[in-house]
Amino acid sequence: MCRSSFLSRSGSGYEDDIFCIVSSAENSSLDFKAQYAFIKDIDDGRGYTAGVIGFTSGTGDMLEVVKRYVALKPVNNPLQKYLPALEKVNGTPSHIGLGKKFVRAWKLAAKDNEMLMAQDSVLDAMYYNTALYYAEKDGISTLGTFVYYDALVVHGPGDDEDSFGGIRQAALSSHRPPSLGGDETEWLSAFLSARTIIMKKEAAHEDLSRIIAQQKFLSEKNFGMTLPLSWTMYGDKFELRKME
Repeated sequence: MCRSSFLSRSGSGYEDDIFCIVSSAENSSLDFKAQYAFIKDIDDGRGYTAGVIGFTSGTGDMLEVVKRYVALKPVNNPLQKYLPALEKVNGTPSHIGLGKKFVRAWKLAAKDNEMLMAQDSVLDAMYYNTALYYAEKDGISTLGTFVYYDALVVHGPGDDEDSFGGIRQAALSSHRPPSLGGDETEWLSAFLSARTIIMKKEAAHEDLSRIIAQQKFLSEKNFGMTLPLSWTMYGDKFELRKME
C-alpha cells in the first residue's frame, strides 16, 4: 500500500507515494512493490522493459541493474550469464542472447533481496538523486522534484534534446527557474510544455496522461504534494489518501 509521506527516505529505501504515482503510469497499478519482477517488451524500441521503474535492455540501465546484482550476489546468480548479451544489445531493441530464458531468469532473480537492492541502487544513482540535484539547483518544490523525476525515468538523464537535460535546456531558453528569480508555476509549465514536444515524437508516448496529471497538480498549486491526490492515467482513475 502507498503511505502518506512523499519524497521522504527510510533506512531501506524510498517512501511509497512517489513510486505509486510513477507506477500508475508504468504499470497501471499503485502497487509498485509488485513490479520488481515485471519484464516485457512493450514495443517502444527499447527492448525489454523490466523492474520497479521500467529499466530497459536498450538504454543501459537494465545492464547496470544486472551488474550491481552480480556484484551483490556473485555466486548462484541467475542473471550473471546474460551480462555479455545485455552489453551487445545495449542501444538496440534486440533480444539476441536473451529471450524467454532471460525473462524467466529475471523473474527468478526478483525473489532475491540483492536484486531488489540492485534495482533501488540504480534508480537512486541514475534518476532520483539527479532529480534532487536539479530540484535544489532550480529552487523548486516537492511537486517540481516529482516532475523532474518522472521526466528522468521516461527520457533519461542525458543532455541531448530528447533527454532530461535537453528538456530542461529548452525551458531555460524562455523561462527562469525560481533560483534565478522566476515563478515556479511558470517554470514548471514551461518544462512540461518542452517535455510534451519530446513525448509526441514517440508513438509509445503519444498518450500524454503523465503530463496531464502533473499539470493537474500544478493547477491545484499543490507544490507540497499534500494528500489526498487524485489523477487519471490512461483512462484509469487513481487516488492517494492519508492512512488512518
